[in-house]
Amino acid sequence: MADYLFLIPLLPLIGFLINGLLIGRLPKPVISLVGCLSVGGALLLALLAFFELKGLPVEARVMQQVLFAWIPSGSFHVDIAFLLDPLSAVMILVVTGVGFLIHVYSVGYMHHDEGYGRYFAYLNLFTFSMLMLVLANNFLLMFVGWEGVGLCSYLLIGFWFEKKSASDAGKKAFIVNRIGDFGFLLGMFIIFWQVGSLDFATVMEKAPTAFSFGGGLITAACLLLFVGAIGKSAQIPLFVWLPDAMEGPTPVSALIHAATMVTAGVYMVVRSNVLYMMAPDALLVVAIIGAATALFAATIGLVQNDIKRVLAYSTVSQLGYMFLACGVAAFSAGIFHLMTHAFFKALLFLGAGSVIHAMSGEQDIRKMGGLRKYIRITYLTFLLATLAIAGIPGMSGFFSKDEILWQAFSSGHGSPIFWAIGLVTALLTTFYMFRLVYLTFHGTERMDTETKHHLHESPRSMTVPLMILGVLSVVGGWVGLPAVFGATNYFEHWLDPVTAKGSELVSESVHASGGGNAGLEMTLMFVTVLLVIGAWMLARYMYVRHTETATRVREKAGGLYTVLLNKYYIDEIYGFLIVRPFVGLSTFFWKIIDVLVIDGFVNGLARLGALSSDLLRFVQTGRVRSYATLFAAGVVLVIGFLILR
Repeated sequence: MADYLFLIPLLPLIGFLINGLLIGRLPKPVISLVGCLSVGGALLLALLAFFELKGLPVEARVMQQVLFAWIPSGSFHVDIAFLLDPLSAVMILVVTGVGFLIHVYSVGYMHHDEGYGRYFAYLNLFTFSMLMLVLANNFLLMFVGWEGVGLCSYLLIGFWFEKKSASDAGKKAFIVNRIGDFGFLLGMFIIFWQVGSLDFATVMEKAPTAFSFGGGLITAACLLLFVGAIGKSAQIPLFVWLPDAMEGPTPVSALIHAATMVTAGVYMVVRSNVLYMMAPDALLVVAIIGAATALFAATIGLVQNDIKRVLAYSTVSQLGYMFLACGVAAFSAGIFHLMTHAFFKALLFLGAGSVIHAMSGEQDIRKMGGLRKYIRITYLTFLLATLAIAGIPGMSGFFSKDEILWQAFSSGHGSPIFWAIGLVTALLTTFYMFRLVYLTFHGTERMDTETKHHLHESPRSMTVPLMILGVLSVVGGWVGLPAVFGATNYFEHWLDPVTAKGSELVSESVHASGGGNAGLEMTLMFVTVLLVIGAWMLARYMYVRHTETATRVREKAGGLYTVLLNKYYIDEIYGFLIVRPFVGLSTFFWKIIDVLVIDGFVNGLARLGALSSDLLRFVQTGRVRSYATLFAAGVVLVIGFLILR
């Protein structure tokens, strides 16, 4: 299989080329077939590669394929090469598996859209870029995929570019991510400067000798790489693009939030785990940013009324959970939550798309209610995803979230403060997600008569992916049962060859202690579950049994409710402190420096030349007598000058 790794990203690229080059020429069934089969084929190859890798001895679970030398320049040598190890195997299964279901779902959701061919071309390109990112065997090739998903997010978020809000959202995502990408580039420069290579294996092997533990260079490199992750994975302070990404088609939101772009930052940090283990200060920053983002975004999600916007802030919050796990050196727990989150978050977004489809485009949950009677499959699958993200025992999200909370408490890099923040975030998540369920599917019907008349379940092309993701939202976490249950955590052991490298190559003083005991872990788990169920019951009390309570709380909260509803006015603050000054500075350079100084100087030279020409043209009369007279006068003047001298 090592000789055919290139086919995994190649198939979606072929789908992009066919649908992209033949836009407007192919019928929709052919577009659907090409778009879906290209990703489905990549999924089959990913499964074959996974099982072949699984069949190898643990210490030999690495496959590499070097296609050709890309940049051979002196000591700087970069190949177009692919790496398959336990980490990238998980990622390609998530990307192709969830991506394939989203492609199939899109056949029904986008069927009547005029840009159908363009949509599937972009979707295939997005999948190709993400597969390049996770299969690359070096930082530079990873950066190519990194930029590719950034480009595709711009194209897909602004897919309906006729709407100003959509085109603005696409530009916002593109610009904010360029800020993070600049940090990523600087981090790569430092790594190459010290190690002399960008190849993952070489960098991780030489890092302990090339850098000093906790030194300024390794800390700077890790922090700069993390700046890239902050932009790509929407963490504080560069999270502002992700909620606006809702302007794109709903399946695009599912792909971005679940399987592709926003997970890239988490993957990059875990891939660089050796570097981060050597930079404890950078690791602490990762944990702080992750915890702060998780709590911050969860508070905003409490009061949002757009069904997709609630899920968007949920994604920002859950990504914070993943970075919290990475920051306490629980890298496998971070990837575990990335995987389970991909299942239930894709289901939530696709379920939201099914709701919007039934509601004829309406996204305000205040205008819904009672939908469970009309769209039964959507309701049941959406409920499963909600149970999973809330961390209800037995669901996939329970196992991954509990692992993060336990590691945040017990790890040598953790702290009870991190655990407390994670717990509060879990409670808020449970509350706002069940608020969403109850306002959308339960209670009185608040839609208008025309909308109610057209309520219907989505076609099978949309509901079958929902059902498959519903199953994964339940069983997807069973591969990572905690050791406290007396089970083997297969997921953690699967990632050991990658995540344990930090422990193998770095001094013992850097290791996470994994302190605590089974009794304490069970106690914390019991407390978490009890409080989560309490948050669930509180949401039921406020939005099902005594709905007037929510109104009273909103009225009493007053200013706080307004602040949360307006997302802490972060966009307005950024607009005042950053956007407006830069626009003013740009206007100054445009009207003063560019127009008056530069253009004025160039235009002044042109005017001087024109004036000189106007003056000199008087001597060009075209008459021989005039020329003879001037010549004679010149001779007289020269003779006179010579005599007088």
